[in-house]
Amino acid sequence: MQMPVHIVAAGGFVENDKGEILLVKTRRGGHWVFPGGQVEVGENLIDGLVREVKEESGIDVEVSHLVGVFSNTATYPGHSGVKTVPTKVMFDFVCEPKGGELATSDETSDSRWVRKEEVLDMVLAPALRTRYQAYLGYDGSIHYMDYVTKPQFELKLDRKI
Repeated sequence: MQMPVHIVAAGGFVENDKGEILLVKTRRGGHWVFPGGQVEVGENLIDGLVREVKEESGIDVEVSHLVGVFSNTATYPGHSGVKTVPTKVMFDFVCEPKGGELATSDETSDSRWVRKEEVLDMVLAPALRTRYQAYLGYDGSIHYMDYVTKPQFELKLDRKI
């Protein structure tokens, strides 16, 4: 049996005191997303998320609490020498901005604060929309979802734990 390989990532729902949500626009694909990304070797989830938010948006954050755990169990051909993209496990946290200035990076072409009710007008990817809706419906229970994104988005499991 081959040892399993997973990508571990963390995402941040950063909300300011005006009730606005931080979004960044990716250079690759040009889509609006929540800041976050893969946790590096030897890095914990929270440090990885703080680093990713700062790198992608210029904003310093403090991680508040976990709202969801998500598995993208689709495997598909990768790029840049990656034969197969493995299962991804993502942890979404609520974050509070603590400083910094909106900026862009090698990965992002724009960053901005968006009114909470306008976020779904900008975030179009079905998986990200589903995760944002879980954030909006947070009631103290952690949301767990299993989905695939390719060949098309399919929600396979949705429960609270």
